[in-house]
Amino acid sequence: MTTEATLPTTSASPTARQVWTRARGITLALVVLLVAAVAIAVIRSDAQHGELDPRSADPSGSRAVAELLADRGVSTRVVDTLDDARAAAGPDTTLLVAVPDLLTERQQTRLRSATEGSGGRTVLVAPGGPAVERLAPGVTADPALSLDSTLAPDCDLPAARRAGSADTGGIRYSSAHVEADACYPSRRLATLLRIPETSGEAAQEATPGDTVVLGAPDIFYNDHLDEHGNASLALQLLGSRDHLVWYLPSLTDATTPDEERSFFDLLPSGWLWGTLQLFVAAALAALWRARRLGPLVPEKLPVAVRASETAEGRARLYRKANARDRAATALRSATRTRLAPLVGIPVAQAHTPEALLPALTAHLHGEHGDGQSLHTLLFGPPPGDDAALIALADQLDALEREVRRP
Repeated sequence: MTTEATLPTTSASPTARQVWTRARGITLALVVLLVAAVAIAVIRSDAQHGELDPRSADPSGSRAVAELLADRGVSTRVVDTLDDARAAAGPDTTLLVAVPDLLTERQQTRLRSATEGSGGRTVLVAPGGPAVERLAPGVTADPALSLDSTLAPDCDLPAARRAGSADTGGIRYSSAHVEADACYPSRRLATLLRIPETSGEAAQEATPGDTVVLGAPDIFYNDHLDEHGNASLALQLLGSRDHLVWYLPSLTDATTPDEERSFFDLLPSGWLWGTLQLFVAAALAALWRARRLGPLVPEKLPVAVRASETAEGRARLYRKANARDRAATALRSATRTRLAPLVGIPVAQAHTPEALLPALTAHLHGEHGDGQSLHTLLFGPPPGDDAALIALADQLDALEREVRRP
């Protein structure tokens, strides 16, 4: 009775421990990035709490402006919906739009239609390019911001001349309106524009309506109000009418039924950029940890492996995969490489039948068969079963012994 030894099998699939070892660096980096993003969001949300809100006493709030205006008899009312802001537009009202960029294109168009010709004043705080073009047609925002925050008026607008230098540096604007007052220039572009109404009944009023475009909100902040001429400029811009309506747009502002927002419209732009940065960081981490395909570097094996064990292991792999064609190809290729120098042809031509077979036939003098049988043996089709493969190996050994015989 014969006992067949069972060889241990080696799994090519990585274990859970190996997967964790390889992925823990990337996982740790992602966790750190996520925690950092959440921490920054929390810090920024706290820092921006009540920004430009006339009810807030935070450094970025605007309660001080509202209190000073109240002392001068100007009432301040806060609204957070577009319908309330449109309804409040009138000749005795100043409408301040705190963050115009939060409004959708349709909302900006509807707000412009309500304020145009109303005879009141509309103050737009730091609107971007698309927003200012819809809320104040004829005004264009420059992509480059002002380098300085504190600027001199350098215009004939009485409010600006009385206030003097103020913190208006931010977005810079150019206007196609000839009657516009361009103040606080930075590199020849204004950071404060006043565009008067020149048509309609509003132009006949004692105090005609106008639109003021301001490049930065700093003059309304509590912690900047006492600097330079910020307080004077803020009070003059917001106190020209008896009533001030402070419009604070938000992502929850009610929209009309035909203006439903998508999920991405409800996300602030900062979260979208943050998500993009996470994807870029993940891609860079993957490139960092990926396998480099470079030149092979020879190194000493930790243990000596006998050639017979290597050949046996490779043969077992071929047998497990039923790769008789590859095994036969390897046997024939090795035999041709060894026979070429013995019959006097270069090794580079060992795998060319036109060069190897005539030389081999001349060397054997017909003792091992004709050229056709040699061609089938050295360049023929793969064997159909294991027995044919073994026979092929025996025939190749016999041919090599015949050629080596003196």
